[in-house]
Amino acid sequence: MAGEQLQVLNALDVAKTQWYHFTAIIIAGMGFFTDAYDLFCISLVTKLLGRIYYHVDGMEKPGSLPPNVSAAVNGVAFCGTLAGQLFFGWLGDKLGRKKVYGMTLMLMVICSVASGLSFGHTPKSVMATLCFFRFWLGFGIGGDYPLSATIMSEYANKKTRGAFIAAVFAMQGFGILAGGIFAIILSSSFNAMFEAPSYEDDALRSTVPQADYVWRIILMVGALPAALTYYWRMKMPETARYTALVAKNAKQAASDMSKVLQMDIEAEPQKIEQIKEQKSGFGLFTKEFAKRHGLHLLGTTSTWFLLDIAFYSQNLFQKDIFSAIGWIPSAKSMNAIDEVYRIARAQTLIALCSTVPGYWFTVAFIDKMGRFAIQLMGFFFMTVFMFALAIPYDHWTHKDNRIGFVIMYSLTFFFANFGPNATTFVVPAEIFPARLRSTCHGISAASGKLGAIVGAFGFLYLAQNQDKAKADAGYPAGIGVKNSLIVLGVVNALGFLFTFLVPESKGKSLEEMSGENEDNEPQGEAEPPSSSGRRTAPVA
Repeated sequence: MAGEQLQVLNALDVAKTQWYHFTAIIIAGMGFFTDAYDLFCISLVTKLLGRIYYHVDGMEKPGSLPPNVSAAVNGVAFCGTLAGQLFFGWLGDKLGRKKVYGMTLMLMVICSVASGLSFGHTPKSVMATLCFFRFWLGFGIGGDYPLSATIMSEYANKKTRGAFIAAVFAMQGFGILAGGIFAIILSSSFNAMFEAPSYEDDALRSTVPQADYVWRIILMVGALPAALTYYWRMKMPETARYTALVAKNAKQAASDMSKVLQMDIEAEPQKIEQIKEQKSGFGLFTKEFAKRHGLHLLGTTSTWFLLDIAFYSQNLFQKDIFSAIGWIPSAKSMNAIDEVYRIARAQTLIALCSTVPGYWFTVAFIDKMGRFAIQLMGFFFMTVFMFALAIPYDHWTHKDNRIGFVIMYSLTFFFANFGPNATTFVVPAEIFPARLRSTCHGISAASGKLGAIVGAFGFLYLAQNQDKAKADAGYPAGIGVKNSLIVLGVVNALGFLFTFLVPESKGKSLEEMSGENEDNEPQGEAEPPSSSGRRTAPVA
């Protein structure tokens, strides 16, 4: 059966867009909605944590998290995500996508709630328990990346596969938006119920005791969307490609997909026997894999790594950039809950104007323009806008030019999302063999999270003022926001170059991209096809 595809896989490739496609997008996408909410809601409350737990009487400025604590609180979930991507990516190829899918979701639900319940009597103990649960929350989130991408790619048809995988990823935008909107509503409600003066008017009374509930509720609400989709995840059948090509149970695959596609799919006993006789194929650490897919894996890991350095350093610390250009007032002119409201409002505006539209532009155009063109375009414009912000940075800090700065800054986000932030997620789910697909996606995603850690931790220190006296409390002098933006521009330019290692997968079947049709030789001689040729299932 060299070059010949199972009828069940061909039926999936040529199926018209049906209700089950949208169901799969929602079930997989709600995981990503939760991922984004959980990862980014922490940046809404870090300033509040500093005011509550690190207040020092008589200080001119409100309390803030010490550098090591801030780095831990912001970055520990990424460390967990990186570990989860590698572990669950590997497990998804060993046990099957569906078996592992429920584990990741339950971990996210439990750890979201536990993060908000972080206990202790001292700042150190509260932060330690928060970091502990955020790590395991990240571990669960990490598993969602390779599993959701792989499941969606294996369920989709050839024609619109890119849009379906990108739509799952685009739910991140709604997660970021939901986090901001919920924080706005919650902080407004608390502000109305518990009025407090600004820090400069009364330092002690500016942080009301009830402010401690605000950050806890924001973190805990992340459990809701994950819990709501658990039942539906458990009802999804295993993907036909895993069942047929990895578990070598083509009969079960045909049976499962007959129900999903609502059509009769022949079990093809001859091909089932041939599949059972096949060699298991080359592994990840083999010369054959290096020869066929080594450069592809280098391309997907390097571009995702470089993209996330730029993307996460901006996203996590945009509140600092807004403060630097005066878009958020100085901390001492607000009370604690009002500061949460202002930060949430700024992040929501950016998400609404650039992040969410960028994701959905990718969904609309990825199967027309192709992955390669969108990724190149995205990196190119990110580089251009980053340098346009950085080189005349002093110009943008003047009050009259702040709106221009925010527009330019929003455009870098727009082209990150209508660009490599989406395509780096899509491509690894399409170009590797079924038996290694989840593992290779996990490795690529983990490389991205390594970039996120570099961006999140590095930017904390790099963006500090060059004059130590003007740097945030406890931080050494950095290279300043201007030079940090130049560094990020260079990172984006490197991403543009490494994109040339990634193949175009538009309009091709997964088996065609991974070369599995050519691999599907039984150990004996392949039987010639019957005179009637290959049978194709009718399209529903």
